[in-house]
Amino acid sequence: MEDQILDVDAVDAPQPRPQSLVLSFFGNHVLDRGEGDLGVYSGSIIDVLGRVGTGEQAVRSTLTRMVNRGLLRRQREGRKMYFGLTPHASDILRDGGRRIWSIGAVNEDWDGTWTLLGFSLPESWQRQRHDLRSRLTWSGFGALYSGLWIAPGRVDVREIVSELGLDAHVKVFHARADEFTDIGLMIRESWDLEALAARYVAFDKRWTTATLGGGVKVPHSTPGARHAPPLSASLERGDPHQGPSSGTPRARTEHRGHRTGPSHHPLASADPIATRLRLVAEWLRIIRTDPRLPVQHLPTEWPARQAQETFRRIAEETAGPAGRMAAEVLETTPLRP
Repeated sequence: MEDQILDVDAVDAPQPRPQSLVLSFFGNHVLDRGEGDLGVYSGSIIDVLGRVGTGEQAVRSTLTRMVNRGLLRRQREGRKMYFGLTPHASDILRDGGRRIWSIGAVNEDWDGTWTLLGFSLPESWQRQRHDLRSRLTWSGFGALYSGLWIAPGRVDVREIVSELGLDAHVKVFHARADEFTDIGLMIRESWDLEALAARYVAFDKRWTTATLGGGVKVPHSTPGARHAPPLSASLERGDPHQGPSSGTPRARTEHRGHRTGPSHHPLASADPIATRLRLVAEWLRIIRTDPRLPVQHLPTEWPARQAQETFRRIAEETAGPAGRMAAEVLETTPLRP
């Protein structure tokens, strides 16, 4: 990893949680590869997450927790353990993919409707209340009052409510605001716009600086993190559309050398698999808490648009190099039914 691109001595970039990084890893390099269900060797996952400062023990414990939560399944081959996505995790990643690539962060097509959800839970149901609020936040809701949440557009929350077993405790309505209602004021009271805007501004500044050679600033590596060698001419070889390879990966010594191909985006040429992993994980963390409020009721020059342009530009520029690198360094195996 090249320090001038990924500055491990800086501390002002957010560090995604290991589970978010694992999900981003599988979303980037395993999901929808057209090769059936693939399992990735735990050592490959540890190596990749080590590139962004996550230690080996943190990765191993995260993989175990994700198996217990039904997000991953594992398969032993000899002395090696491979991990693959469950159908539930695949659905989560596809939903995230739609949020990133199809829906986007800027809501310009709002039809004027709102979804209102009211709930009343027993005081002792703290876990259920926390789970419901978390799921509502991901679905774009804000708290209008303590037990009344609101989201722009028609949001189908039946699956969320049913999964949590709260059908008898939740009421849902779709409505339009009366002209007497100050929608801008309601939005400012129900959502923390300053905090949301600040996250977009910080993301755009950090990654724009990185593309100009200032480096993506990441926290110190956690104990036990493995560091990958700098990317070399191996990225210039192979089919850019090839998925992760099966069997034993090529020796790491192949990645020690000098680039001979055409010049690339500085982030892609440093360590594209690590860059793209951090990029997607950071962006997904921001849009998870973005309710996609109607842009006509937001402050002028809302920063989500510029941040999204920066994200998509770097994502496009790193997609090919990251895919080629994954094909060379990931050890995979088909998962048995």
